[in-house]
Amino acid sequence: MFDSKGLEVLSSAECLRLLAEAPIGRIVFTEQALPAVQPVHYALDGDSVVIRTTVGSKLAAAARNAIVAFEVDKIDSTYREGWSVTVVGHAEMVTEGKEIERLSRLPLHSWAPTEPTHFVRIRMEMVHGRRLVPSTPAPS
Repeated sequence: MFDSKGLEVLSSAECLRLLAEAPIGRIVFTEQALPAVQPVHYALDGDSVVIRTTVGSKLAAAARNAIVAFEVDKIDSTYREGWSVTVVGHAEMVTEGKEIERLSRLPLHSWAPTEPTHFVRIRMEMVHGRRLVPSTPAPS
């Protein structure tokens, strides 16, 4: 199926498959009443996106039960093709000891690995994606 702009609408299953492949995404949250975006490493954990962040980071403070967006994409400007997947959901700090221990085993690292970290979980409440399909051959 295609949307009104000619982009292919991705199924939920395809969105989850693409989410599982990309190593870096962007979390969009509110900071002092303004939108903020941060690139992050992440991992999928069931129906959640999990991020590891440092103690006291703006992301950790902003993510406490806030509604956030999370986006991943892969774009090839030469061939004019690519895809984007967006997740919307509530972000929460993970505080239970056994859950923190379990999440520590995910292939997930903070960009500041020497500092103590927290885990932020985004429960996927909405997932949607689009794919740009080239309408003309790529330039030679």
